[in-house]
Amino acid sequence: MEYSPFLHCLHVVPSSHVRNKLFVFCIMLSLWVYMIYCCVGYCSTVPNLTYGSARRRESAAGADNRDSSLGASRDLLNNENELDGRGDEWDEVRGEARALDDTAVSDFLNETESKKLPQAIIIGVKKGGTRALLEFLRLHPDIRAVGAEPHFFDRNYDKGLEWYRELMPKSSEGQLTMEKTPSYFVTREVPSRIYAMSKDTKLIVVVRNPVTRAISDYTQTLSKKPEIPSFESHMFKNKSAGLIDTTWSAVKIGMYARHLERWLQFFLIEQLLFVSGERLITDPAGEMARVQDFLGLRRVVTEKYFHFNPAKGFPCLKRPELNTKPHCLGKTKGRTHPNIDPEVVQTLRDFYKPFNRKFYEMTGHDFGWDPE
Repeated sequence: MEYSPFLHCLHVVPSSHVRNKLFVFCIMLSLWVYMIYCCVGYCSTVPNLTYGSARRRESAAGADNRDSSLGASRDLLNNENELDGRGDEWDEVRGEARALDDTAVSDFLNETESKKLPQAIIIGVKKGGTRALLEFLRLHPDIRAVGAEPHFFDRNYDKGLEWYRELMPKSSEGQLTMEKTPSYFVTREVPSRIYAMSKDTKLIVVVRNPVTRAISDYTQTLSKKPEIPSFESHMFKNKSAGLIDTTWSAVKIGMYARHLERWLQFFLIEQLLFVSGERLITDPAGEMARVQDFLGLRRVVTEKYFHFNPAKGFPCLKRPELNTKPHCLGKTKGRTHPNIDPEVVQTLRDFYKPFNRKFYEMTGHDFGWDPE
């Protein structure tokens, strides 16, 4: 028998049965310590959700102070933050960080999830409010959406569907996979490519008054390149003749009816939902009810998820189950539009009227952009 000082002091002689139990206990204890060590090591590599949330709250507070000094003319659907000097990269950087926050822990805990091609896509339009809609949808437990804009069907199509699938977040059975890339709506080749992937894909288009959208588009570019010519010089091909340059992207995107014709060559109108960018501000819960119905989802994201910020003039998000401070999207929402000659603006309104009327007829909905 092995000598044990502790047992010797107690004058106890352990039986072989007791020694076996002690041996098994030591092995089990060692295994538990090792598992805890591995978990701690893994967690150190997962994004710090609390820290990230705190940083976002600090950034939002700073943005509140900056926005309070802006004038009354505001771009309420501007999606960029202080990184907007990098152009479209902001959506990808911020979105990917959010995607990591949302998926890292759930992927670790649920290995039965898999990556799927999207069943629904937000296809447009730029400066319409697509980022706001995506963030609203990501509050829904049955939606898994990639934060970055993949630009697969317009810029990366040659990389193949498996490359595209790998960009998607993991989802479980019953969850809907989504992405958003606003340039899809105006890119000629995209409708046929999405149809080739799946003819049953549900498509969402966020539209906005094309005049306001064009000015917002120009304002974003101006913030990055202050030396560019005026809005007026871009808009006219021949000012004296009143001829508008329809090749300028800021104008071209707003010709919604012309772009929609290409989509209807492949998809039924019932497969497209047209969301009002203006109503995403004035009645976000109402628009979200329409979107959730269209996607066949429960109406989970309701008015309790929104808090209207009167200082900013648009709704902020909140999670009622967590009772946290509302989180406002777009830290530079409120960017001041440049002063544009009212006659130039009216000329652009008149230009869009026939396109708007046709768009209303095609969609069966009057968006009210042309008040009499």
